[in-house]
Amino acid sequence: MTEHDLIALWSKARWHIIISQLAPTFLLTSLVALLVLGLGAAEFSVRVAAAGILLASGVLGALVQIAAANEGLAIIADLRATAPTSALSHRIVASGPWVNVVRFLTPGVFVVVYVALLAALFLPA
Repeated sequence: MTEHDLIALWSKARWHIIISQLAPTFLLTSLVALLVLGLGAAEFSVRVAAAGILLASGVLGALVQIAAANEGLAIIADLRATAPTSALSHRIVASGPWVNVVRFLTPGVFVVVYVALLAALFLPA
């Protein structure tokens, strides 16, 4: 592949990373809003359903983020191997270590927030 092809692939992978963060972020924010509006006092089955929806979307979002980050790292490795000539290629290669934030830190943050929301949904106030 050419340097130009790899940059185009990187742009797509980066876009997938961004999009994969939108749904879980929206659902986490929605659940916080619903808790403020009284979801914590709803029937147990409704709270379990809310927790299940959030868990399913979070797992899927994390899997997409990890896959897109892995693809991004592969693209960076290929780009590095082509002896990049453009400033953009050098910047993409230099951003490689930061892709690990998407692979590890972002799913970790989701788990912490998810546990906190479970506590708010199921533990007495």
